[in-house]
Amino acid sequence: MKKGGLTGLIDSLDNGIAALERVIMATGVILMAVNTIANVVSRFVFNHSIIFAEELNSIFILLVTFAGLGYAARHGRHIRMSAISDAMPRKIRKILMIIITGVTSILLLLLAWYAVQYIISIQSKGRVYPALGFPVYLSFLWVPVGLLVSGVQYALTCIQNLKEPEIYLSTDLREADAQELELEL
Repeated sequence: MKKGGLTGLIDSLDNGIAALERVIMATGVILMAVNTIANVVSRFVFNHSIIFAEELNSIFILLVTFAGLGYAARHGRHIRMSAISDAMPRKIRKILMIIITGVTSILLLLLAWYAVQYIISIQSKGRVYPALGFPVYLSFLWVPVGLLVSGVQYALTCIQNLKEPEIYLSTDLREADAQELELEL
């Protein structure tokens, strides 16, 4: 069923962001592997490391980590400590999920704000990577973006849990479905 209006626009935007996250994560991991392999080969063949390899890998790690943060939140793939909550009645688990997703959303959005402030301070100091000569603040731009996307995903999950009777781990993953997947593995 195709959704229209604001819901359709939000879904389209969310799908576009999800596709971009997948491309960023895959590309980042591949480039990190190529960079690391090239550096190892250079070190053993030419007896010299690639000067910028470590800086480049740190940029790729930031990129993959914070693109992956939104991806994990969107698909309910984040780490859950559920031993205690699984033993609780369904109604209490539902309330806990609403509280957890709401508080997590607020904290992630607050961290995104602080990350922007940090990036502004780094940019004002004019810091650059020594080997790359690339401004440091540009590589940190993924931090608030990833935190913002994750914060929004948790907020949407909180809203989903407020609207629906089922317990949702993400906007499209019910707790019951996740438990079935775990049993299959």
